[in-house]
Amino acid sequence: MLIVTIDGPAGSGKSTVAKKIAARCGLPFLDTGAMYRAVALYFMENAVEPEETEKIERLMNSISLRFRAERLFLCERDITEAIRLPQISERVSLYASLPGVRKHLVALQRQQAQEPGVVAEGRDMGTVVFPQANFKFFLSASPEERAKRRCRELRQKDPASRISCEEVLKNILERDFLDSNRKESPLRKASDALEIDTTSLSIDEVVEKLVLHMASS
Repeated sequence: MLIVTIDGPAGSGKSTVAKKIAARCGLPFLDTGAMYRAVALYFMENAVEPEETEKIERLMNSISLRFRAERLFLCERDITEAIRLPQISERVSLYASLPGVRKHLVALQRQQAQEPGVVAEGRDMGTVVFPQANFKFFLSASPEERAKRRCRELRQKDPASRISCEEVLKNILERDFLDSNRKESPLRKASDALEIDTTSLSIDEVVEKLVLHMASS
């Protein structure tokens, strides 16, 4: 079984790169960031605040998440686009840092590691979820470049969006701080992961670097 993990902060390109690596390797792609966004969407829509930890732990057992042809369904509802809205990005880390949420989703994520394997992207794939992965990568980029990418992505999805790149940068810096300083599974590079700075690289250039590393190992 081949397990490849790709971790990194928001906007580092890990989701797009992971999809392409999965296609090249003929493996399923696991977007764990989408799973945490789905949970945040669920609790925000149901007016459950991050501070209500006992209620959140109870409700986690009633949340059904399924990937179908790269679409994500929450309790049979397609939420693929909804989880990418700015308001979800602003609050996802508050829910993702909760032990009850992480314990439940890590168990779901590990269930995806079946023959022939999986390419998983996230923030703790190589450190917590799949520490035994065959290949571990950590993608990074400057906050400014990551904000530029995310801003471009948001405007492509919604040309009428009024969100500024300054707002996106502020949100990214806040998420970086929360993700890196949370007690439960903080964002960090696994000691045996290959780090690649994607600031000045295209997606295809990053993919080739990863493929070359895997082929030569």
